[in-house]
Amino acid sequence: MTIRKIDDIYELLKKQTCKKRLVVSYANDEHSIEAAYRAVKMGIIEATLCGDETVIRDVCARHGYDVSLFRLMHEPEDTKAAALAVRLIRDKEADFIMKGLVSTDKYMRAILNKECGLLPPKAILSHVTLMECVNYHKLLVVSDVAVIPIPDMEQKIAIVKYVTQTANMLGIERPKVALISATEQVLPKVSSSVEAAIIAKMGERGQLGNIDIDGPYGLDVAIDAEAAAIKNVVSPVAGNADCLVFPSLDAGNVFYKTNNKLANTRTGAILVGASAPSVLSSRGDNVDTKLNSIALAALLAK
Repeated sequence: MTIRKIDDIYELLKKQTCKKRLVVSYANDEHSIEAAYRAVKMGIIEATLCGDETVIRDVCARHGYDVSLFRLMHEPEDTKAAALAVRLIRDKEADFIMKGLVSTDKYMRAILNKECGLLPPKAILSHVTLMECVNYHKLLVVSDVAVIPIPDMEQKIAIVKYVTQTANMLGIERPKVALISATEQVLPKVSSSVEAAIIAKMGERGQLGNIDIDGPYGLDVAIDAEAAAIKNVVSPVAGNADCLVFPSLDAGNVFYKTNNKLANTRTGAILVGASAPSVLSSRGDNVDTKLNSIALAALLAK
């Protein structure tokens, strides 16, 4: 089944007899509890809430949530709640994790802890976003908009792997990956264009798996067939990309927020590279975005 819109993910998850298990790290905030509750009520996951049980029960009571639908793990201290959530993943009692009220740095420290965290040795942690854009003909898988400021060659190759794996889970057997730069030309003074050309050549030689990959591409060439034709860029990827790999966090983040705030784009986003998907929502994300992120993480969780 090829997933063509975000709602298709919900329908697929509802049909699974064995629901993926979410654990929320320090679930003391209303948005995280609401997103987890809606996901449980929809029948797409099971959920454990780690945090101050009194606070969690109070939030549920005020909003009319049936708290019995959750497994509660009482831990009133945020750092310990984050560590507990990670331990549940390591002990195979949960399949993916989500940040609650705990600060991002404490949440990340728990995930990255060398002795009892979730990041395998030499693994690269990155961020993948799924976007349903009103003015594009299919879903887009985008990276990295939140974690790696200026990815080097090794990190870009890892990002290509992550967006490819995500696209595969959406039912796309041979994803079309566009390596974004400011231009389609390979310019020695524009490092992102040079690195894109090298990675594209690796893909052409089959070093990056079953994908079509090309670049450097300006954004217009990657997603607009007319622009690609005008600029005489001929490739299976041009104007029809499934995945966009950005040259820097600045470029990716501006693309993400512009689409999110001005173009009515539906999004879901997760951390990848760890032993389990992780939902790391922005403080500016609404409940729907968090819910979409839960669904994406559940789809990718093993």
